[in-house]
Amino acid sequence: MSATTEPTDSPAKPQPLTIAQIAELAGVSTATVSKVVNGRTTVAPETRTLVESLINRHGYRRQKKRPGAAPLIDLVFHELEGEYAMEIIKGVERVAQEHRLAVVLSELQGRHTPGRGWIEDVLSRRPTGVIAVFSGPTDSQRAQLFTRDIPLVLVDPTGDPGHQVPSVGAGNWSGGLSATRHLLDLGHRRIAIITGPAHALSGRARLDGYRAALDAAGVPIDPALIAEGDFNIADGMAHARRLLALPEPPTAIFASNDAQAVGVYQAAGQAGVRIPHDLSVVGFDDLPMAERLFPPLTTVRQPLTDMAAAATRMLVELARGEGPLPQDRLELATKLVVRGSTTRPAR
Repeated sequence: MSATTEPTDSPAKPQPLTIAQIAELAGVSTATVSKVVNGRTTVAPETRTLVESLINRHGYRRQKKRPGAAPLIDLVFHELEGEYAMEIIKGVERVAQEHRLAVVLSELQGRHTPGRGWIEDVLSRRPTGVIAVFSGPTDSQRAQLFTRDIPLVLVDPTGDPGHQVPSVGAGNWSGGLSATRHLLDLGHRRIAIITGPAHALSGRARLDGYRAALDAAGVPIDPALIAEGDFNIADGMAHARRLLALPEPPTAIFASNDAQAVGVYQAAGQAGVRIPHDLSVVGFDDLPMAERLFPPLTTVRQPLTDMAAAATRMLVELARGEGPLPQDRLELATKLVVRGSTTRPAR
């Protein structure tokens, strides 16, 4: 695979199983499977692990209709703050209103996996479905949702959701590639990146796109210019301070989201570094604040509202029980938006 070819794969999609088929494969009774998916603690750990892995690998065959579902969508955020969350909420609300569905918000307070209390609340609400943003239920929680016929869709999943959990994401690899290519085309060679957390699929893909662009341009990758962040302003500022204090500082920084880019702006201001004259900055997301920064931020636009709307349409289709989705993974295109924070290097 060449350095500028975005990786793709299309393995065969496994067919969902009935609860009886899961029990047969696991070599246990249907009652045991029911205990596992309902969170009972009277099942041996190895049996629980086996049953959960089968459900997550193959899925659970849903009924045509699920009587008694409340007209609600459970929308789960790992953190409910800032313009990122607002863009997602707008997309979900847009489609939910078309189908007369209310939206219930949950926040995991920075955690990427919901706790036990969350799944208990969801099961008691009996929602039409669940949308998890930059987070995801555990295997046990997924199994409980599967067997209660509560569909789950992920937006910007932190890991590979596989075939049994539909998901919507953005072209993170191509976005990282285009951001870095833009800086290379301007003449930058000392290009730093502040990544997302290592466990985040989107952060890894943006880093891979950055690496691919440098490799294609024949520019050596300097490990000192790669900083692992956590998609927030504070880590953007902390890493930018370190990068700008290097004996040979970067002439450009690619921040893996707009919040980190704000942190870079703050660190540059404190250090007396002018943007873009002394330092070019590129972000990722194109949140409304990107245009309000001074100078306005060059960034990679990911269509968050459209991603959320697409996820909600998938959820509604699953809830109707009319068969499998045409696609269980949607990836919407990203686009580089050039503004005033990038220019040719001064040195």
